[in-house]
Amino acid sequence: ISLIFSSSTAPPTVRIIHSGHACNIEEERYTERVYTIREGETLELACLVSGHPRPQIRWTKTAGSASDRFQDSSVFNETLRIIRIQRHQGGRYYCKAENGLGSPAIKSIRVDVYYLDDPIVTVHQSIGEAKEQFYYERTVFLRCMANSNPPVRYSWRRDKEFLSQGSDKGVEIYEPFFTQGETKILKLKNLRPQDYANYSCIASVRNVCGIPEKNVLFKLSNKTASPTIKLLVEDPIVVNPGQSVTLVCVTSGGEPTPTLTWVRNTDELSKKSRLNGGTLTLPAISMEEAGVYSCVASNNVGNPAKKSTAIVVRGLKKGRFWITPDPYHNDDNIQIGREVKISCQVEATPPEELLFSWLKNGRPLRSSERMVITHTDPDVQPGTTNLDIIDLKFTDFGTYTCVAVLKNGGIPEVSIDVNISSTTVPPELTVPRGKSPMVVQEGDTVDLQCLVSGKPKPIILWSRADKEVPMPDGSLQTESYDGVLRIVNVSREMTGTYRCATSQYNGFNVKPREALVELTVQYPPVVEPVFTEIRQGLGRAFTLNCRVLRAHPSKVLKYEWKLGTRLLTMGQFDQRDETDYHVRALNREGYGEYTCEVTNEAGAGACRFLVTGRAYAPEFYYDTYSALWQNRPRVYGFKLQWTQQNPLSVDRIVAYRLGMKQTGQSRWWEQEIPMEGAIAKGELITHNLTELIKPEAYLVRLTPITRFGEGDSTDRIIRYSAPVNPHLKFQCSFEDEAVCMFTQDKTDDFDWTRHSAATRDTKYTPNTGPSSDRAGSKQGFYMYIETSRPRLEGEKARLLTPTFNVAPKSPYGTVTAAPTYCFGFYYHMYGKHIGALNAYLRQKGHSGSDSSLWNLVGNQGDRWKQAKVNIHPIASFQLVLEGIRGPGIEGDIAIDDVTIEEGECKDPPPNSKYRCLMEWKNVFYSLLILLKVMAF
Repeated sequence: ISLIFSSSTAPPTVRIIHSGHACNIEEERYTERVYTIREGETLELACLVSGHPRPQIRWTKTAGSASDRFQDSSVFNETLRIIRIQRHQGGRYYCKAENGLGSPAIKSIRVDVYYLDDPIVTVHQSIGEAKEQFYYERTVFLRCMANSNPPVRYSWRRDKEFLSQGSDKGVEIYEPFFTQGETKILKLKNLRPQDYANYSCIASVRNVCGIPEKNVLFKLSNKTASPTIKLLVEDPIVVNPGQSVTLVCVTSGGEPTPTLTWVRNTDELSKKSRLNGGTLTLPAISMEEAGVYSCVASNNVGNPAKKSTAIVVRGLKKGRFWITPDPYHNDDNIQIGREVKISCQVEATPPEELLFSWLKNGRPLRSSERMVITHTDPDVQPGTTNLDIIDLKFTDFGTYTCVAVLKNGGIPEVSIDVNISSTTVPPELTVPRGKSPMVVQEGDTVDLQCLVSGKPKPIILWSRADKEVPMPDGSLQTESYDGVLRIVNVSREMTGTYRCATSQYNGFNVKPREALVELTVQYPPVVEPVFTEIRQGLGRAFTLNCRVLRAHPSKVLKYEWKLGTRLLTMGQFDQRDETDYHVRALNREGYGEYTCEVTNEAGAGACRFLVTGRAYAPEFYYDTYSALWQNRPRVYGFKLQWTQQNPLSVDRIVAYRLGMKQTGQSRWWEQEIPMEGAIAKGELITHNLTELIKPEAYLVRLTPITRFGEGDSTDRIIRYSAPVNPHLKFQCSFEDEAVCMFTQDKTDDFDWTRHSAATRDTKYTPNTGPSSDRAGSKQGFYMYIETSRPRLEGEKARLLTPTFNVAPKSPYGTVTAAPTYCFGFYYHMYGKHIGALNAYLRQKGHSGSDSSLWNLVGNQGDRWKQAKVNIHPIASFQLVLEGIRGPGIEGDIAIDDVTIEEGECKDPPPNSKYRCLMEWKNVFYSLLILLKVMAF
């Protein structure tokens, strides 16, 4: 066992990488990156962080549309993934990493979503008469428009001829200023016979992101005309509910043939409507489907044609009545010898079909000098009938019935009965004794009540009297027929004054009577903190604080502090809204759950504190270089490193319990690792694990131990991750689909492809690429870069070898001197558009600085050649093979038979960069010496 201590806390660093779906990535100033992606593709961004303790990662977004909520919140993991990205999801995405040390690390990347919609051509014409001349000039404008990102480029074609400004005296091509370059207009001046032709508008974003150009064709002829339509229906259409309605719209003109659509009140049609060409069918129509229906015809010539008709669904809605006592004597009562007016109101559709009749005690009533019936009143809304009884007599008492019908029938009549008698009296409104103020507990059901007397009983309207806020049901007024307002699950926000008032409807048309009801909602104290954990060492002092945020009633508040069930102290709040409990020196009996219970008449609220001496969890250190090493052929070792979270918060950690088991097994091995002295914050602790069996993975659990006992545990998986031992010769000819654990670099532009000459399709690029693998077999495999479309010049593909661990020479896993390895591979660079092939050394701990080893540019002939180069890594390393696309499609580069051997390269090939450099160096030094001799 070896334990090594050092300080290893580090603030976070962050960088953003992508998965390779991007069309392009450009660096802008301030190191911001612009990531362009085609609409509908999958966006995948990864946030790579370093730092210790392990930073928390959060993705957020700004820009985009104001209504665009980025996944409703933020993404709290390393990878941001948006499947089938849409144009509104473009914007700036931020990756933020923080671990409590220093400032958070933030990197941003701007995502630009590219798209091109189908273009649309609209045609307009102007016919103007020149003064004092007898001829007409007819000018036609063809306007093309397409939504796109980046901005679209337009071109016009007449039949097969491309049109440009100045190519035809009768043609002008221009961009109106107000369209900001988004529209191209083709102007045909004083139409000529040759102008009647097929016109194509081609919209292009120059194949950016692989988006192909799009075009639309418009045929201009001497018959081209804007649409005209006819409606084969009446206006308005009056129907009964439940009937089926069919609207027919036909085109009467227009070239090309117009398309027909229907809309209702400028909105979409109901789901049950059926549309067949210009025929719209509304089965079993309801009153809600009434409205103005419009047929719209469009053929992109001139303005769309629109014709409308109204559908009226007949119906009667339940009406209301009110009684007006003698209006001339300012009297609220009905008295013999005075005048009484009975009003009856019904909503009717259509209103002109509404007919009223009156009955007295079931018999028809006709208008007379003393019984005056009127059906219109300028002071009230339409649909109202009045019965004026002048000089009321005892014989006039009885039941008066107002009957409303629609004159064409088919709709049930509505009848309203009104009783006039000596007992008919105006309303009085009171609040029952003990019903105001009402004091209830939050969550209860409460009935607010107003007693209404009088005959007939009117509707009672409830509203809030002290606030301009809605009632519990969401409306500003709530109707009640029995004078009771029931509120279920009452909340503290409902505290206040409620008004009950008589309505003029279904009662007397007099000044409203009203009363007020006070409602007080009591609720238990709301306190903070609801729960918090406090970790303390023995002998230390600390204070617990419980604060009241709000409560009702708030005057009589009591508190009790308890440890478990044992009462510690109690009291009553005076002027303060908080209470403290002090512990001067924590002893073992002082550990446990402390509760501060605050009570009022409505109940109790409680602050809870868990006081414990448990140590916090250790945090494993993941960024150890060369953590895993070869021990013996069948076993390996691992350098486990960790820091202790908040080590000074509790008693000194005396030891760690190390538990370990093979993944998938149930048996644990445990041991204690003693600690000498106190552990500082950020101090790195190292323990070597040995005798791990290859290639098994292990679950490791680490638990700190103090005088209190065991603390919080932390788990991690140890995996054997050295697939290649550099002491043995590594050789890969790519025959296996696993390609010897080679991987594609996620930051490149495209990927290397595994193929054989027997399966590769070369019909498009026959003069490039190998005809066999390096051994001469057509069935043998190799890796190559495909440079055909959509690849662009300068795009890069990077292939990474597995990670090789530098073997330590000392038993403690430290590298004493940089070893030497020979890296070799065969390459095939044949074709007139060959770009470049580069090799780099990538070492762990040297982020962002790959070392160049070898490079070659241009056509090297139709044959395989070998490259060898010495490397001297000082840490775990990978080799990077980078292919760069040249200026055309005949530029496929292939590699095969990659080898890595311990020791220096023997006899580098004559065409290798290494040998060429050495030869040029010798020539250069010879010339230099010769020049010096001549100078003397």
